[in-house]
This record gives sequence, structure tokens and C-alpha cells, in this order.
Amino acid sequence: MKLPRTLRPLLYAATAGLGLALLAACGKAPEPEPRVPPQVILIEADLPPRPMKPELPPLFDDIERRTFQFFWDTTNEQNGLTPDRYPSRPFASIASVGFALTAYPIGIEKGWVSRTQAVDRTLVTLRFLRDVPSGPQRTGKAGYKGFFYHFLDMRDGRRYDSWVELSSVDTALMLMGVLFAQSYYDGEDPREKEIRRIADTLYRRVDWTWLQRNAPLVSMGWFPESGFIQHDWMGYNEAMMLYVLALGSPTHPVQPDAWTVWTRTYDNDWGVFQGQEYLSFGPLFGHQYSHVWIDFRDLQDAYMRERGIDYFLNSRRATLAQREYAIANPMQWKGYGANVWGLTAGDGPQNTTQEYKGEQRQFRHYSARGAGLRENFDDGTIVPSAAISSLPFAPEVVIPATQEMHKRYGDYLYSSYGFLDSFNPSFEYDIPLKTGRLIPGRGWVASDYIAIDQGPILAGIANYRDEFVWTVMKKNPYIRKGLERAGFSGGWLLPEGEEWQPLRKDEKAAAARAVGIAESRAAAAQEQKAPDKPGARPR
Repeated sequence: MKLPRTLRPLLYAATAGLGLALLAACGKAPEPEPRVPPQVILIEADLPPRPMKPELPPLFDDIERRTFQFFWDTTNEQNGLTPDRYPSRPFASIASVGFALTAYPIGIEKGWVSRTQAVDRTLVTLRFLRDVPSGPQRTGKAGYKGFFYHFLDMRDGRRYDSWVELSSVDTALMLMGVLFAQSYYDGEDPREKEIRRIADTLYRRVDWTWLQRNAPLVSMGWFPESGFIQHDWMGYNEAMMLYVLALGSPTHPVQPDAWTVWTRTYDNDWGVFQGQEYLSFGPLFGHQYSHVWIDFRDLQDAYMRERGIDYFLNSRRATLAQREYAIANPMQWKGYGANVWGLTAGDGPQNTTQEYKGEQRQFRHYSARGAGLRENFDDGTIVPSAAISSLPFAPEVVIPATQEMHKRYGDYLYSSYGFLDSFNPSFEYDIPLKTGRLIPGRGWVASDYIAIDQGPILAGIANYRDEFVWTVMKKNPYIRKGLERAGFSGGWLLPEGEEWQPLRKDEKAAAARAVGIAESRAAAAQEQKAPDKPGARPR
């Protein structure tokens, strides 16, 4: 009997003394773990339907409008470059441009700008990206081999400084916005046709194979002064979209073994954290960025078929685990709780070590913050985007968190373009700050909005409301091709007329991995029971 799409079955392995680690979709705490016989048991269970879709309160209308205005107001109208941050506005970020190109159609659909206005702005952006000088020289260029430098001068679009790398993942973020524009502007108007042509040109230029220094993986980037960055994209993180784009390229594609090898590096990241068993990445942006444009619901690659879930459900578990971490609050930071949580990349007060509750604690300015099996750092700094951008995954916990942060901290955290980037109620030290300001009795608050945190907020709300960004992107043949070459099947990739099958675990592969899962669970359980953990700092 075939199940409706709203039922998502889960297969999982259980071992002696470890029990079930399933958190119901309603968000309630798990029941105590029952003991089971000392062998691997493969169980198929129908999860309850996806969480009911709560209606968004009026606050989200206001957040959506203000966040859109960030991109519309701060982008340079002469070249379409969007600042990395505002109001300090030091340079443009190529990733910010990708989020801006995604924002404009949202504004059209909401009636905030006309289609003509958005087409004009989009054409200015794409023409500039097409025509700006490119080459291997150290200065005076915006990119090379189809890739762009991470940060560009806001006025002339050239590499901002010698410390700025040619960035593969930031180029990928830009290209997701470019391809989104290509699929959205589908009219017969000559200007919309031009958008589609230029988008195709920009995508076809990117030579993904050039960055495969250690094939089949893709390098993080390149410097004209020193060559390729030695680190490749591996582990589980935001680079899913990078590999999808590289696999879908019509001109310089990587081979499917790139995805196979990429997912092999997941093994250290699968385990149990805060009652959730999932593929972990500490900062929540790693669970959000690729999902801005790609609807991963019911799509499975070989790795997720082994696990019996999909990347969307994985992001849901990551979101719920971070909330549980904030409730546990092992480092005893001020403000943390069921409705104040969210660790991701964002601004912080300063790189400094200060005494907090009788011990020395490290604080940072801009940094990735997270809680999970790896990539952990927590200095008491909350980034609202971490929670709000997870709206599609776990609305039942994101909506009250957004309301609570607005109610409790909105007087100084919520302004012209929505939530400022971050805040830290625990940081009350009278020292020079890298950025932001101290609020007497309330701690530190950022002074900037950061575009790569603003973008997922806007798109996350749009996808939650009516799946807008996802629906548009499903029309893009390059994204489909990339997913299919990566081995994805199911969900919206099904051929027309074929009925969806419930997610199922590859039992043979699952059994082969059972020992590793058991070890991960045992290690996690032992770590959480360690007597010195409540005051310890994450790795």
C-alpha cells in the first residue's frame, strides 16, 4: 500500500542500552530510551504527518518587508553589487549578490516593486557581472575562470584587497541567484530574454574542473599570490549546492564520483546530539543555504537512502537539536532557553578572553558559532537568522522563538531592515569593541545587518508561505541535472505520472553501518553523562 506524501517513514538501528532517538514531529521531548536486545534491529515506522503549518503572525509580514528592503535599498543601482553588510558597507560580497537576485522576485510577488523595476535591477547586475574584467592578475580583476572574488569594491567591482580569495562557495551562492533569475523571468519581453541569456553565459563560464586540485573534490578557492587553497570541500556543510552546480554544468562539469567522495567524508558527522540522530554541522547556516533554492523534501541520494531520511528532515533535526542545546545551556549564558536560541556565522563583540562565572571564556567578533558533533563554538552570541531561517524545517519552534526575541530584545535589536545581525546578553565588559555597542544592563548588540544572514530569512519565509523560491528553481534544468548526476531520486524529480514512494532505508547498507552508528551513540551518551560537562566549553 502506498502512503501519502504527508507520511514520512523512518528506519533506524537500535543497539543494546542505547534505544530509540526519535523526536516526534510535534517537537516534544523524547520518552526515556527503552532497552533492546543486543543486536541490530531494522524497524520501519510511519512518522506522524509533517507538523501542521501554523499561520504566521503579523510580525513575519513586517520582517519579510524590512528584510527585502535591505537588499533593494543598499544595492548599488549603478552596478547591482550588494554590500556584505550595512550600514558600515565596507565592500560588496558576491554571495550577497546571489541573495539579492533572489530577493527581487519575492518583492515582485509581494507587490513591493514592479516587475519592470526588478527586471531593470537584475539586468544591471547581470550585465556588470558579465562585463567586469577577469583574469589571473592580482589587481584590477573581479574574478578568474568564471569564479568571482569573495569581496569586491562596491564601486568598480574589482577584487577588494590582497587577502580576498577567489571563492568557489561564494561564487556558488551568486550562481544560485543567477539561475533563479533565469528561471523566474520567463517572459517574451526582450529584456527578460536577455536575463536568461546572460545567466546562461555566467554559469557556462565557470570552470569547476580547474579547482579540482585533488580530484574529484573541489577546492575552496584560489589566490593569485599563492595558488590553490589546500582545503577541499568535504564533510557536511553548505557546499552541497556547489557540487550540484558543478555536476550540472553544461561546459565544465565534474564527474559523479565528486558527489560520491564528498558524501564519504560525512562519516565523522553522523551521530546523536541533544536527542537527535542526524548529519551534523554545528552552525545552522550549513543546514540552510542549499535549502534556500533546492527543495530537498523526499529527495534522497545514496547516503540518505542508507539513513532512511532526506536532507530536509536532517535540517529539521539539526534545528531541534540546537534548540535543545539552548535549553540545556551547558555554559550558562544569559538569555538562552526554549525561545531564545540560534548559533550560526555572525558578528560578535570582540576577540577577547574574559572571566565569566568564575572561569576564563573566549569571545569572538565575526565567527562561525555552532553546537553539534563538530564545528562547535559558543560564546553567548545569538544570531536571529539562525532560528528564523529554519522556519520551513520547524515552524512550531521557530515562530515562538522569533516572537520572543522580538518582544524581549526588539527595542534595540529590531530596526529599519529587521533584526540586526546578532546580540549577546552575557557580554557586559567595558573594553574596546570590534563592532556593535553595549546596552546598559542588556549586554552587547550588533550594529550591522549582514546580507548572507538576511537572505535566508527572506527566502525561508517565502518558502514557508507558498514554496515560492523552491517552485521557481524546480524549473531550472541545470539544477535538475546536477541533482540527478549526484544520484538523487524521488520527490519532485520523479518523472511525470510516476507515484511517489515513501522514503526507505537501504537495509544492507544500513546494517553495514550499524556498528559505526552504535559507537557514535555510545560516545554521545558517554559525553553527555560526563560529570564535568555542564561547565565545559564546546570543542
